Parts: sequence; C-alpha cells; structure tokens
Amino acid sequence: MGPVTVVPPPLSAKNVDSFAYPTMKDRIPVIISRIVDNLTRNRDKIIKDYPGEDSLTELKVIIGAMSQLRYEVMTNKPAAPLRDGRSDSFAWNTELKKETEKAGEEPKWFDSAWLWMECYMYRRVCESVFMSNCLKDLDVFEEQKQAAFTNSYKAISSLTMYLMEILSEQELTPLGSMTKNYFLDFLQLSLWGNKCDLSISAGNQNHQEHNPIEQLAKLKPFILIDQAEDVFQILCSAWERLGGQPGQVDIVLDNAGFELVTDLCLAEFLVSTGLASKICFHVKAMPWFVSDVTERDFMWTLKQMSAMNHLAISRFSQKWKSYLQDGKWSLRVSDYWTMPNDYNQMKELFPNLYSDLSSTDFILFKGDLNYRKLVGDLQWDPTTDFSVALRDFKPAPLCVLRTLKSDVVVGLNPGQAEDVKKIDGNWMINGEWAVISVQSVDPSTSESTAH
Repeated sequence: MGPVTVVPPPLSAKNVDSFAYPTMKDRIPVIISRIVDNLTRNRDKIIKDYPGEDSLTELKVIIGAMSQLRYEVMTNKPAAPLRDGRSDSFAWNTELKKETEKAGEEPKWFDSAWLWMECYMYRRVCESVFMSNCLKDLDVFEEQKQAAFTNSYKAISSLTMYLMEILSEQELTPLGSMTKNYFLDFLQLSLWGNKCDLSISAGNQNHQEHNPIEQLAKLKPFILIDQAEDVFQILCSAWERLGGQPGQVDIVLDNAGFELVTDLCLAEFLVSTGLASKICFHVKAMPWFVSDVTERDFMWTLKQMSAMNHLAISRFSQKWKSYLQDGKWSLRVSDYWTMPNDYNQMKELFPNLYSDLSSTDFILFKGDLNYRKLVGDLQWDPTTDFSVALRDFKPAPLCVLRTLKSDVVVGLNPGQAEDVKKIDGNWMINGEWAVISVQSVDPSTSESTAH
C-alpha cells in the first residue's frame, strides 16, 4: 500500500483572494443578467421557434426564475433541491443532501466549494427551462455559441485549408516523423482553441479572428507543461500493441465554436493518418458553462459548415457526417459531465461510464472545467504531481489540454509558479497560459505511470 495522499480543501469563494470570489460576486451575476437580456431581446423569435399557447407565459416564468437565482447568489442564500423531475435531479438532490450533512448546513454560494456551487448554478438555469412545456428544449446560450462560431470564419477557413493541404500532399504513416510534427501542430491548435470560452468572459463574445497556424510558434513559450510528445508516443504504442491496428480515442469536449472545429480537425488527422480507428466524442447533456458543446451544438456546427461556400470547410463537414453514419465517429451523452462531482467519484457513481472509458486506448480531456474535475478543484500545491492530484481516476492513458482560467494547477517544477507570476500576475485565470498534462497507464500491468 502506497503513501496516503493528504487531500487539500476545495477552492471556495470564502477566500476573497481566490478567483472563486469575483466569480460569485461579479461573473455569475453578469452571466445570469445576460441570460435575462438575451431572452427579453429575443422574445418574439423564441415564441416563433417554440410555438404554443403558453410560450410567452413560460418565457416570463424563466426570466423571473433567473432574477430569483441572481438574487440568491448575490445574497448568499442556501442551495435548494431541484424540482424539475429530470432523470438526474434525484442524483443532484442526493449530492445536495451529502454536502449538507458533511458541512452541517446547506451549501451556500460564498461559503461552499466553488466547483459544486458553480455547477449548481448552471443546473438551476437548466431547471427553469426544464420545468416548461413549450420551451423545455430552449438553450439559453445558443445565440452566443452560434455567434462565436460564425465570427471565427476566417480562422476556421485557415485551419481547414491547412488540414486539407497536409492530408492531400503528404504520405503520412502512423509512426512517421512528418506525422509526428503535424500531430503536435494539431494538438496545440486544439489546446489554444480552448482560449475561446464564453463563461470566462461572462458571456461576452470571445472568438478566434487570427490565423491560428501562424500563432503556434508565438504561443509555445506560454505552455507551462508540454507533454505533447508523450501523447504521440502513447498513440504509437497503442498502434504497435494492437499489431499495427489503430485504437480508439475518446475526446471529452469543452467549448462549441472555434474550439470544437479544432477538435474535429484533430480527430480527422488522427483517423486519416491511422493514429486512431474510432473517435468517441463526449458532449454535455444540457446547456452548460455558457459555451460547452451539446449534441445539438455538434450537429448544428456540421450543418453550418456543410452550407458554407468553402471547399475545405464543406468537404470536411460532409466527410465528418459520413463518419458519424458509419460508426468511425460517435457521440456519447452522459449526465455525469453535468453533475457537481469530480472524476475521482466516477467509478462509484457512474460505473458504466468509467468502464467505457477504461476500454478505450486514449482519453483527451479538453478545457478548464474538465481539468478542475480531474484534480478535484482542490488547493493543491502547484508542484504536486498530476498523478497524485488525479487520485483514483486512471481509467486509461489520458491527457488534458487546458488554458488556465481558474486558480488550480499541478505538475509544475519548483519555482515555476513564482517565476510566471512575476511575468503575469493573472497567469492562473486569464487563459493566456496553458498545460498539456499526461497520465499514462501500462495496459499490461494496469499500473499508472505519472508524467
């Protein structure tokens, strides 16, 4: 039996010097206010898109619920049980009961774990919609997500043209050096696509305007932990272990818009070069953290790309639709991604999902929220090993691509955090710095190897 890890306390808004505090005090109230503004401004369109004699009344109820939620956050009211009767509400209310018993009182916005309360806020937003009849399928963040995609047209054009030229001009084999170089490019593009996060900008437009390929060299010094080559080696090892056959890669998605396109291009590269045979994309079951990808966002993106008068964009979108039809690509929805629990609890609470992830050859987690859930959103010392922070969540070899937007990070060298802070005082929260962190698992022994 190995040494027992002392698990630190969670990040919380009760620490006024943490990013959790301005999140609860300012960012979340602004996000909720923006929902109200968007629903009010788009009232006629919503009623037209979701016809029914009660549509207007339900819209007013949702707006009222948002105003009530904003009041509860700003006045630090206790979390209340969910009332919408959705399939996950029992599990949520069970977790609420656990948190209450653990703390001796109901969770509160400024007193309890930041991750728990932030997830609860978005679940309450969804509750207000789920309790409707005519509007039960309304996505209150849809307009912002779609605008983020549309406004990134130039970057999407450059990215897809770059991918098309590489795949048409190069003879790329799984173990080739050129394959490795291009793979590292597309992994970094997927990493930096994560900067486009609408929740961190409180719902303000945040899209990609520049040529992303040209920016890679400039951005590389901002990657604090760069284990991209380890990812390539894991994929190559899987290929060799399977007798020259590519394995499956699971991608746990983060943001819609430009970031999703970078993820799709990476998946295309993996399949086209033989580094993967199948890709399983994991999406959110409901609108989440403003810009997170739902199944509807995923399919809308492919539909929009198909309609564009652009050779590479339309060609890839048609190809990706065919992948979904023939099973080369698949989408998986699980309520666990929108629960308040971190991933260390997945094996116990959602054993089927954990089992599925254990059967894949590699898992790629995208973004800040996935990172926070991987390491528990705890107050780890930044030099803590990534493997230690993962605790018991090691279903398969995995990597997380994350630009830093919250004040938790692990795996840094001694003194590295202090050095970066001298350069940029907001380095942990502004999305300008990044990590590519890897945890490998030896399939022959099922023992984890820390990177």
